[in-house]
Amino acid sequence: MKIVSCVRQTPDTETIVKIADNKTSIKTDDVKYIIGPYDEYSLEAAVQIKDEVKGEVTVLSMGPSRVPETLRACLARGADAAVHISTGDQEIDDALVVASALAAQIKSMGQVDVVFTSTKGSDSDRGAVGPMLAELLGLPYLGLVSDIQVSGGSFTCKRQVEGGIVESFTASTPAVLCLEQGVRGQARYPSLMQIMKAKKKKIETVDFASLGVDASLGKVEIETLEYPPERPPGRIIEGDSLDARLDELVRLLKEEAKVL
Repeated sequence: MKIVSCVRQTPDTETIVKIADNKTSIKTDDVKYIIGPYDEYSLEAAVQIKDEVKGEVTVLSMGPSRVPETLRACLARGADAAVHISTGDQEIDDALVVASALAAQIKSMGQVDVVFTSTKGSDSDRGAVGPMLAELLGLPYLGLVSDIQVSGGSFTCKRQVEGGIVESFTASTPAVLCLEQGVRGQARYPSLMQIMKAKKKKIETVDFASLGVDASLGKVEIETLEYPPERPPGRIIEGDSLDARLDELVRLLKEEAKVL
């Protein structure tokens, strides 16, 4: 079984994000980049299934010249091969452009049995690339998969819907499946030996321009980035006794906050 796991390089979730002077991007000088936290889970599922069916996993990511560092981390976690769609020094973040480039590369890879994506990126928080990718590849799509098992040439998938109801599906290959956080448990930590082996593996680099995707195809453009408004300072309620403070709290909730 040939599995393609699409991953995204994102800023570490502990990074203090600072808006750049142009107000449409962030400052990247001191940012540490990692595998997207949601992509860790879809990659883990891909590697587990590969081991179960004796398949192979290729990780695929698009982005600037720093992306191979993240792809090496994926190789250390059990992926067999890695492909970097390089945009050079350019940041391309439009979902349609990204999906189009991923689709063009996957089509060039011959027979692919299943494409895994995660629910969303931890930075843009869109969740749009997976469905677009399936449409562009002309493959069935199943999103928000919370459990996945493989049998023969098909997948048995479950996902939760409103009200705690669980839907069950059978998806035949080829298909695009979008996997939820924790779909196959926690993502593994690579050993030192795996990290050292990953450094020796070759990462295939594909120039974005060679895929024939027009970067102006994008339909979404960031107009401005803004910091969230500062929270007002906390307020200490004074009183001679607990009952007095509770009475004052109730009064404030009624007359000032108007929530009672």
